[in-house]
Amino acid sequence: MITILPYSPTWCNEFVRIGVPIRQALGDLALRIDHIGSTAVPGLAAKDIIDVQITVRSLDPAVEKALGRAGYARVVHIAQDHVPPGGVTERAEWAKWIFNPRASGRAANVHVRVEGRANQRYPLLFRDYLRAHPAMAEAYAQVKQGLVAHRFDSSEAYYAVKDQVCDIIMGGAEGWAAVTGWRVGDSDC
Repeated sequence: MITILPYSPTWCNEFVRIGVPIRQALGDLALRIDHIGSTAVPGLAAKDIIDVQITVRSLDPAVEKALGRAGYARVVHIAQDHVPPGGVTERAEWAKWIFNPRASGRAANVHVRVEGRANQRYPLLFRDYLRAHPAMAEAYAQVKQGLVAHRFDSSEAYYAVKDQVCDIIMGGAEGWAAVTGWRVGDSDC
């Protein structure tokens, strides 16, 4: 069952705590490590799962081994992201690996994506757009809460609708990026 919680200011600190052993394990394999997803947007209601994006040069087995040493297991049945309508359709642009902690404890999704690919940019722009537009973030929270309230309890049904809403938001985000000259900035909470 999916549960959406009010924003928690502890999510930023939890991302930092999760990131330390990942940074140590990956060293130079990680070009950047970012807090992404709804928990990275102040004030936004979210599932209580910290989303982390690791940007790498390639989906190299050394990355998987290092994350394994850090306590993460790869979710092998997930190998790519949702492709938005009208976006780049080349499969390589949406390839990724996802990892979850092996031990019980803090729920996290660790996404590994290749630098410069469409799916590496998407969550960073999405996050920054919602940070800059609190009213849009609140509308997005209402959609997520509505999906749960209307019994979109299965992950597949929830994400089937939520992904389409994210694609609509990205239309505004792309326009905002073009007008403001947005670029991927430094990693932060």
